[in-house]
Amino acid sequence: MLIPKRLSELDWRLFLALSLTFFWLGSGAYYLTAHIGWDEFSKQPLDTLGSFLEGAFAPLAFLWLVVGFFLQQKELSKNNEAMHQQHIEMQKSAQHAAIQTSSIQISVQHSQQQSFIRMYEMVRVTLGSVVGMLYISSQGPRGVGLIDSDKMSKLWSEMVNGDAEMFSRRFLLLSATDEEDMYDLLYGTEIRARHSNNFVRQYARLIDGAKKCDPEGMLTDAICDSAHGRLYEIMLEINDAAYSPQKS
Repeated sequence: MLIPKRLSELDWRLFLALSLTFFWLGSGAYYLTAHIGWDEFSKQPLDTLGSFLEGAFAPLAFLWLVVGFFLQQKELSKNNEAMHQQHIEMQKSAQHAAIQTSSIQISVQHSQQQSFIRMYEMVRVTLGSVVGMLYISSQGPRGVGLIDSDKMSKLWSEMVNGDAEMFSRRFLLLSATDEEDMYDLLYGTEIRARHSNNFVRQYARLIDGAKKCDPEGMLTDAICDSAHGRLYEIMLEINDAAYSPQKS
């Protein structure tokens, strides 16, 4: 079974060369037998035998040289095709690796965003408490006294029960009326300045964290457009105005 299979894999040029070789050798043997005789052929001088054999085998040598060239060309073509297929497979592997790398990066980025959102919810409540303390200091009995202790307790209860940005919205309403000195409300005393600076510092870190895990900026826009974010911008504007040459 193996011999026929191997024969079927041989190139047709090789079959042709073998056939011509056997035909040529057979013709040469017939010529020596019929016209010269082996005894007479063996009695020829060595230089004559060499010239005869050289002329007899020169066509075979040329034939096998040509066949060898075509067979070598065929093998080179096969090697080139194999290298081309290998190159295609390498490209596919590189593309697959790039897709895997992109998927891993997306997964890591998604995980970072989820972690940031969870952290933001916790910090958001903490910042709500900071703004609440700031609001008590400016609007409560120890401030301008517009809101009494009972009302302040109700507002604080609402904040604790889930409305973390309630006090920030109240500061935004005060800023929108233009009837209050926002610098005095936010930085008028040492306690207020400490609360405001603490708020600004923490919110700036939140924005930096959002930019790192969200290159498209959706999280950054969301936290900047919130009530906390608007209050953060107001605090920055007040700081810039307070330390500008015109203010000094």
